[in-house]
Amino acid sequence: MTEKTLHANPSKNRTPRHRAREFALQGLYQWLLNNESASTVVNHIRGAHGFDKADAEHFTVLLNGAIGSSVELRATFAPLVDRGIAELSPIEHAVLLIGAYELKNNLEIPYRVVINEAVELTKSFGGIDGHKYVNGVLDKLAAQLRPDEVAADKKR
Repeated sequence: MTEKTLHANPSKNRTPRHRAREFALQGLYQWLLNNESASTVVNHIRGAHGFDKADAEHFTVLLNGAIGSSVELRATFAPLVDRGIAELSPIEHAVLLIGAYELKNNLEIPYRVVINEAVELTKSFGGIDGHKYVNGVLDKLAAQLRPDEVAADKKR
């Protein structure tokens, strides 16, 4: 099995939670490509350079949650994508899993923050217009998963 690691443009303003999402993205990427167990991926990522600056608890919950509920999460966003899940780039796929997990399970995080973080991850790691695609899918998903929050936000 080949080990895959992602590298992003360094940013000085990354919060520990943003770093946790970056590491979760790396872990999901590794999981998608190498089909390794969640515990193997978690242990590998925890040893990565810079992990000490990440919110380790959020990373663990996010990565294990996204992997553990990946079938259910895919089912929530599959109707919103214009192609089969298998045709998504691994980055888009992983970011959509992270975004869907946070929208569904981290209600204390405003939906706009979840979407913005997903867009930023895709800009850093993904293809040229991948962030626009992720933004569109998660915006529709937010309206489904958090209709009251989205409606209240649009009234402002």
